[in-house]
Amino acid sequence: MALERYGYRVVSAGDGLTGLELFREGRHDLLLLDVMLPGLDGIGLCRRIRETSMDPVLMMSARGDALEVVSGLEAGADDYVVKPVDTAVLVARIRSLLRRAVYAPAQADRARPESHRPDDRDRDRDPALLVFGDLTIDTAGLEVSLAGRPVALAPTELRLLLEFAAHPGTVLDRQALLRNVWDYGWDGDSRVVDLCVQRLRKKIGADRIETVRGFGYKLRR
Repeated sequence: MALERYGYRVVSAGDGLTGLELFREGRHDLLLLDVMLPGLDGIGLCRRIRETSMDPVLMMSARGDALEVVSGLEAGADDYVVKPVDTAVLVARIRSLLRRAVYAPAQADRARPESHRPDDRDRDRDPALLVFGDLTIDTAGLEVSLAGRPVALAPTELRLLLEFAAHPGTVLDRQALLRNVWDYGWDGDSRVVDLCVQRLRKKIGADRIETVRGFGYKLRR
């Protein structure tokens, strides 16, 4: 009801299995999942969604339960809110995720053929093409490939990679990443950054993003 007052069209489900059916039946701009759903909980539902979709996922968790937060983010959620949550804060998080989704369309549908592996000559011809070893980032087409194969990234993962790629070799601290990638206008939970970096490493290579202890992360040149 609160989201409808802000102009959103909402389809709701009272349990995880019904939510999975609704997800499969139609297109949705964003998925808001409660961790404590009956039948199939929100974390399990998020994992099922991530098997086929990179749609934005916002997880809701009980206050003070760090394990739920971490489990939700590891399952593929883009962000989380802690209940009880102020409606204005919830809407702000939703708007932030929707901006990321518009900025970062799914790359898999528009990826380059595997036979085309950009090299330095491609980069010279196209300044929007960033190449880091076998990792290629098309900042204009918002496409990512590894060794010539397309890499499917969730909107937040892509924005995080673009932020790193804009500052290769530069250490970026967690609070700066929260501001620039998650659009947080205040200090947020750095676990969001750490777990998104973990997911990104699994997709582009564990050694591509270096941890600088006590400071943050940087993308290897």
